[in-house]
Parts: sequence; structure tokens; C-alpha cells
Amino acid sequence: MEKIPDPFCLPDSPVVVGYEKVADAEKRIKSGIVRTPCTKTRLSDKLGFDLYFKKEYTQFTGSFKDRGALYALLNLTNEERAKGVVTTSAGNHAQSLSHQGALLGVQVTVVMPRHAPLVKVNSCKDLKANIILHGERFDEAMLFAMNYGKQHKLLYINGYDHPDVIAGQGTTGIEIIEDVPDVDYVIVPVGGGGLAAGVCVAVKHHRPNVKIIAVESERCPSWTTAVNNGRPIPCEISRLGAKDSVADGLSVIEVGHNAFATANSLIDKVVRVSEDFITVAILKLLESEKAVVEGAGAAGFAAILSGQLPELNGKKVACILCGGNIDVNVLGRVIDRALMMEGRLCRFNCVISDNIGGLSQLLSTLAESGASVKDIVHDRMSLPSYVYKTCVRLTVETRDATHAVEMRRRMLEIYGKDLHWKTD
Repeated sequence: MEKIPDPFCLPDSPVVVGYEKVADAEKRIKSGIVRTPCTKTRLSDKLGFDLYFKKEYTQFTGSFKDRGALYALLNLTNEERAKGVVTTSAGNHAQSLSHQGALLGVQVTVVMPRHAPLVKVNSCKDLKANIILHGERFDEAMLFAMNYGKQHKLLYINGYDHPDVIAGQGTTGIEIIEDVPDVDYVIVPVGGGGLAAGVCVAVKHHRPNVKIIAVESERCPSWTTAVNNGRPIPCEISRLGAKDSVADGLSVIEVGHNAFATANSLIDKVVRVSEDFITVAILKLLESEKAVVEGAGAAGFAAILSGQLPELNGKKVACILCGGNIDVNVLGRVIDRALMMEGRLCRFNCVISDNIGGLSQLLSTLAESGASVKDIVHDRMSLPSYVYKTCVRLTVETRDATHAVEMRRRMLEIYGKDLHWKTD
């Protein structure tokens, strides 16, 4: 398949987006987007600094992408509007472009990787977009989309590197400064770099001393790869890890050239976070903020929870929760994984007597320790040499990590080497 250059995103002549373009976007898209709240969280006291969440997941389509999509479509010529546009997206840009395109009468074709979250695929279909699922990774879908656009004479709009998209995303930064004028740090997730670039331009224009911290998943460190090489190049770690990341919105193999040229000198620190901390961040946001946030949206908060940002103590910090489009079935798995990370859900095997009273003794021990059995399975076949013993697989709920340790200690006293914890 032919590799077709995007005339708006050329590697050898990248566009540095200036504040005047962000300011123009702010004026023109104001009536077509949600001005999302940026409010202080009650977690601030526990964290040791004032933390404000910029809640972009409350946009109409559930992410910040509404901003850049609308600005890009508003700048189309009449001829381009009549023909329609094509794009590549893991989901959020697709939904935003479909939504804004429907309002403006522009037909949108979206090419998504085959593993794109079902909630995002179905949302695009509901918004009357033409959906094509192609490839296992974002770069494969993008290559197909560029060829499709050439074949059907459709303008391609890059979801994170088109200059208009970057400018539109920058309006998020303007709102942060308006709501928290004395902010010290802004934490922004980074995938392809469009949001980070736009926010950097807006924030640094109004408050040059504000520090910008970009956060990416350990499985998709494409921005770090670009920084280390002095320019965007395909990241081999991302190529392997993208389809397995809960932060699918950050799963970009190569960051945008315009985004990198715009933001690289303005970003003060880049942090990589593990999938474990992203899952815990999703759970904590659900519990404390009553916010359903996807993996990419929770990445900034995950960086805070990971302990990599001690410089935030005593400061005012704005953290962008950039999206909330997560599959319900994925959310269930994320919650279980996060509960295990926090010691509130424990899984273990225990060999017990298969005679009368064996199971009763085990359950009585758990009850005395205050644990609640969530799931239990007998597995006699795994112990063929022990006729009068059976293996029991249990999932139990505990109050916290301290409670889990105490329960495990009590179980070890009684069952010793017959107890096999999941982490062993």
C-alpha cells in the first residue's frame, strides 16, 4: 500500500502552531463545544497540594477532541465540505469529527483499528459516520485511510497533528488559566501530542512560568522516543504494546511532527506510567469524583499516584481528564485489577481436607478475619495423588492492603505451604 504524505503534516517542514491560531479557535468554536469545569478535588488534602481536574470527559462526545475537530471543519472550503473528509482514530477523534461533521453537513469517513473499543465504534455509527475497521495498529489504519482519501478525493484530517486540530485543543489551556489563574503545574496526557502542544502554547502564552508535565503510558512511549532522537520516529515499544494498553487513546506509534515542533521546547517534564497505576487512577476517579474516565484520560492522575512528581507538594496543579469513553466490560476488568493493586481484592489457592468440615474450617477462618468471599471453586482434579484433599480457588474482598496482609498471616498460620497466594 502506497505511503502518501499528508500535506498538513510534513516531517521536513513542520508547522509550529502559534497562540494567535489558538485564540482564533477559542472565538470560533465557543458556541459548539462544552466549556468544561476545572474544579478542585477533595483528594487535595490527602495528596498535599491543591489539585484541580479539568473535566474534558464532559464534552458532548466524551473527550477534548470536540475542540480540534470543530475548528478543523470550520476551516474547510465549500468544495471540501461538499466532498467530505476522512480520518484515522482509535475512537475519540472519530466520534468528535462525526458529531461536528453531522452538525455542519460534512460526511465523515473514519478508519479505526480492529481492536478499537466497541463503545467508540458504536458511537461513530450512531453519529452516521462511514466506519471502516482496518489493521491491528493505529499506523496501519492511518496508511489505509490516506490511500482511501486519495482514491475518493477526500481531505484527510489528522486527529492529533493537523495545525487546526492542535489549535482547537489549545483552547483547553485557555480555560484552565481562566479558572485557575495562579496554577503552578499543568499535567496533560500525551499520545500523538496534539492536546499537549495546544495546551503548551496557550498556557505558556499567558503564564510562561507554569510548568507543563506530559504523561504517557510505559507501553507507548512514543513522545520519549521522539525526544531521545530529536524528532518523531516510529517507536518500536509502542508498535508492540499499543494494542495491549488500557490507555488506547494514547496508543500512537509516531507522534505528530507539528505537535512535536510546537511542544518539545515548552514541555518541562515527561513522565511514563505503568498500566497498573492507570487502572488504580480510573478506580479512584470513579470512587472520589464519581467520574467515569478512560485510560488515556486517567493517565495524568496516574502519574500523581505513581509518586514520580514530588515537586507538586504545596503547589496548585491542574490535571486534564481528557476522555471518558471506556467499554463497560473493560471497566469491570479495570476495577478488579485496581482492587487487587490496592489489596482490596485477593486471589489464592488453598489445599484443604476433602472430608466433612474441611471447607467449613476454611470459610470460618476467613469470616473471623473479616474477609468476604466473592468467588469460590473446587478443583479436585489438580490433586490426583491426594484422594482426601481438594484444591479450593478463592477470590475474597478485604478492606485495604493492611487487612489483606493480616488475613494472609492468619491463613498461613493454619495452612502453611498449602496456601498459594496469587502473587507467589
